[in-house]
Amino acid sequence: MANDEVRVKLERPFIDERGIIQPLVERVMKSALVISSKKGALRGNHYHKTDWHYCYVVSGTMYYFHRDTGSLAKPDKVIVKAGSMVFTPPMVDHAMRFPEETVFLTLSRNQRDQTAYEKDVIRVELLK
Repeated sequence: MANDEVRVKLERPFIDERGIIQPLVERVMKSALVISSKKGALRGNHYHKTDWHYCYVVSGTMYYFHRDTGSLAKPDKVIVKAGSMVFTPPMVDHAMRFPEETVFLTLSRNQRDQTAYEKDVIRVELLK
């Protein structure tokens, strides 16, 4: 996947005197999570067999790394700042590193109870 395929172009927000409504995703999904990560934390280092997910950064910054599953190439890096979102389809190795404390939403196709999640995840060493 190219970096421009990973980045999600958000729809134009609705703005009025009350504030802003920013549409994120118009898909059927089974899980919505709020995840906080400490500065320097590493998440991911895996791929999903069937799950896909969107990651929307609420605050902070995420370094998102990705490459095709099975590839030994150096992963591509996308810098995701607050108000931006990336998409991870099934069968894409991915990892996230956080240069500062960060809060992000993960919106995914599959349920995220630990048993279901672990059945779908294959661990890889994308980052150390």
